[in-house]
Amino acid sequence: AGYYGDGLNAIIVFAACFLPDSSRTDYNYVMENLFLYVISTLELMVAEDYMIVYLNGATPRRRMPGLGWMKKCYQMIDRRLRKNLKSFIIVHPSWFIRTILAVTRPFISSKFSSKIQYVSTLSELREMIPMEYVHIPDSIIK
Repeated sequence: AGYYGDGLNAIIVFAACFLPDSSRTDYNYVMENLFLYVISTLELMVAEDYMIVYLNGATPRRRMPGLGWMKKCYQMIDRRLRKNLKSFIIVHPSWFIRTILAVTRPFISSKFSSKIQYVSTLSELREMIPMEYVHIPDSIIK
């Protein structure tokens, strides 16, 4: 989505509304390969610090990744990527997302937990990061 700071720090945006529907017969296969694609892309893009912006708005429950998948992702992410992550911003967090993160907090490092930030509005996000290269889907803007 762009860069911040000295131009070297990546902003990675995930729009959950574009994730596959969990009713797909090949859902696990698709999610596994999506994760591998994301990790390989991060490995190439991230040389220094980076942040992730997770757009949760306009996402039906059936498109949100499950707890098991998120745990697996966290465990498989290389230490360097976890260390260089400076902020994990969740925009329009649902009750479900907040609950999952509250339940899993004892099982993830306190350093990682401190990087999680909730943002309720796009205006609030604009105050935190440069938005000129951040694409926000129309469904989330509405």
